[in-house]
Amino acid sequence: MITVQVSDNESVDRALKRFKKKLEKSGILKEYRNRRFFTKKSIERRTEIGKAEYRQHLISKENK
Repeated sequence: MITVQVSDNESVDRALKRFKKKLEKSGILKEYRNRRFFTKKSIERRTEIGKAEYRQHLISKENK
């Protein structure tokens, strides 16, 4: 569980911003989005391979 200590003179907006930053850094929201729908392992592998090919394409394009 993510907790944020709020001091007396701190604004709610500032505390909320720190909370969102901690939430993003922990990866909970990303994990939640990934688990919303079940994806088969074969499809996960296919998307990972596609992402890797795309990254390689960008790197090779950058080196030209």
